[in-house]
Amino acid sequence: MSNAVFIRALRESDHDDWAALWRAYLAFYKTTVDEEVYATTFARLTDPSVGEMGCLLAEVDERPVGLVHFIQHRHNWRIEDVIYLQDLYADPAMRGRGVGRALIEAVYAEADRRGTPSVYWLTQDFNAEARKLYDRVAVLTPFIKYQR
Repeated sequence: MSNAVFIRALRESDHDDWAALWRAYLAFYKTTVDEEVYATTFARLTDPSVGEMGCLLAEVDERPVGLVHFIQHRHNWRIEDVIYLQDLYADPAMRGRGVGRALIEAVYAEADRRGTPSVYWLTQDFNAEARKLYDRVAVLTPFIKYQR
């Protein structure tokens, strides 16, 4: 088995692998979404006319082992857009091999390519293992999330 992590854009042929990774991500956070949400999200992520949403897959030995979803949007405090890194997941068997870092860095590169250098995300406070990586690749902010 190779240690090389390859990052690429999501393709329509990736549906089953993408769905399995996203289901595992949602299970980690003890949540689910309706099948209609899976179908709609995949359609948006693979539709070239929906440029504000994106998905990248991490592969090891040509097998998808991680994913990242991101959304580009306007921001009232900036002229340029920002990117929200919404979902980041690495197969537990692949953790510690650079999959998460490679996915984050790929989003950073995509943000730079789009002229949207600010990338941000949220995580649960209990996600201690991922937060070790986040502390190395980003700056923790003092914001607290509220939601309706």
